[in-house]
Parts: sequence; structure tokens; C-alpha cells
Amino acid sequence: QVQLVESGGGAVQTGGSLRLSCAASGNFFSINTMSWYRQAPGKQRELVAISSSGGRTIYVDSVKGRFTASRDNAKNTVYLEMNSLKPEDTATYYCYALMVVSATDAMRAYWGQGTQVTVSS
Repeated sequence: QVQLVESGGGAVQTGGSLRLSCAASGNFFSINTMSWYRQAPGKQRELVAISSSGGRTIYVDSVKGRFTASRDNAKNTVYLEMNSLKPEDTATYYCYALMVVSATDAMRAYWGQGTQVTVSS
């Protein structure tokens, strides 16, 4: 009854830009945090950014200054603007949301299906 849908992935050259979006839909009371993770083949999934409901965002060091996350609470959507992309940014990017799903503040975590980002040199 809840799903996260990512979009905006694609293939770009080094130095290019992409804007990812992740929209939450379904039956939930509110969203606590919405995050971006990425995973390249043979590597562990790593956190890229976390956006709190209050707008605070934390970034992994490797993307600081290049990636910017923003959140539109009215649309239940989080965005990740990626600039100055590097080949090492190539990965499948996943949206992750922690949601309040009951009146008692019970929470559930959901993953999006992933969107591929490929950066070529």
C-alpha cells in the first residue's frame, strides 16, 4: 500500500548533471526521513544523503559540494540534484523512506526500485 518511485536516472558524461526524484505514494500518515542510497556492482550499498522532515540534509563526504538534496513535503517527494558527476558516481540509486504508518506513530521503512546512473569518461 506504500511505494516509492524513483526517476531521473540516465547516462551522462563526466561533469554532467542529473536530477533524481523519489515520490512516495500510498497509505501513510507522514514521512519521517527520505534518503538516497547507491550501490555499484561488487560494492556495499552506501548512504548518499538523508533529508529529514524539517529539511536538514546529511551527505556522504564523496558527494558534498556536488549533490544537493531537497524535499517537497507537499508532494511527498525528495530530489537529488547531482552535478559535476564522476565515473565513480555510477551506481543504482535507491530512495529509502521511513514513514509513520499508524496513529500510534508506528513506523515502516520502504525502498524504491532503484534508478540507474551511469557516468562515462
